[in-house]
Amino acid sequence: MKRGLGVVVGLLALTASAKPVQKPVKYEVDGTKFEGVLVYDDAVKGARPGLVMVPNWLGIAPASLKMASDVAGKQYIVFVTDMYGEAVRPKNQQEAGQAAGAVKGDRNVMRARVNKGLELLRSEGKAAGLDAKKVGAIGFCFGGTSVLELARAGAPIAGVVSFHGGLDAPMPATEGAVKAKVLALHGADDPFVPAAEVAGFQEEMRKAKADWELVAYGGAVHSFSEPEANAPGQAQYNPKVAKRAFLAMNNFFAEAFGK
Repeated sequence: MKRGLGVVVGLLALTASAKPVQKPVKYEVDGTKFEGVLVYDDAVKGARPGLVMVPNWLGIAPASLKMASDVAGKQYIVFVTDMYGEAVRPKNQQEAGQAAGAVKGDRNVMRARVNKGLELLRSEGKAAGLDAKKVGAIGFCFGGTSVLELARAGAPIAGVVSFHGGLDAPMPATEGAVKAKVLALHGADDPFVPAAEVAGFQEEMRKAKADWELVAYGGAVHSFSEPEANAPGQAQYNPKVAKRAFLAMNNFFAEAFGK
C-alpha cells in the first residue's frame, strides 16, 4: 500500500512539474523600469521556437498571461512584453486607453519597447530551450499594432501575426524593409479598423514588397480571440473565429520556421 501511494505521489509531482512556468523579468528601456514575463512548459525537453507576445491595451494581466500559457503550450516559449512600464498596470478600459494611446502616438517608442521584448526573449529564453533560429511575434489589438511595427522596422525574425490589430502606418514600411513574413488576422466587421485602413495596409505591404497575408473573418468584430470581450457589435469574443485564427497562426509559423 505504501509503495502504491508512493507511485501516486510521484505521478502527481510529475504532473505538477508540467505546469507552465511564468517567470517575471525586470529590465529597463530609456531609463524606465519594466517587467515582462517569460512563459513556457518546463517539462518539455529539447529546443522550441520562441514568440514575443504583446497583449491588448490592458497590458500584462491575468487574462493575457493565461493567453500566453495557452499559446505556449508545449510548442513555444513566449515572452510577454511590458509596453507601459512596471508602474503602469491599467485597471479598466479608460486607464488602458490612456496608456495605449501614449505609446501608439509615438511609433518610435512603440518600436523600441517591442524590440526590447524581442531582445529579452532571445536572452531569457536560452535557459528554457529557445531555438534562436526560430523566433516570431504575435499581438492582440494594441499588441497587433505593436508587432506590425516590429515588422515595419525590419526585425530579423521569421514572422509576425496580428490578431485584430490596428493597421494604420504613420511610419510606413519602405521597399525591402520588411524581413519577416506578415499575417494580419482581421474581423471583417471590426468597427475600429475601417475599410480604408485595411486598404491602406494592403497597399503598404505591396509597395514594401513584403511576404504578407490578410485574412478577414466574416461576422467577426474587434477582439474576436479574447474570451473576456463582450461588447456586441464592437469588441466581442467569437469562439469559432478564434479557433480558426489560432490554427492559422500555428500553420503560418510552421511554414515560417520550416523544419
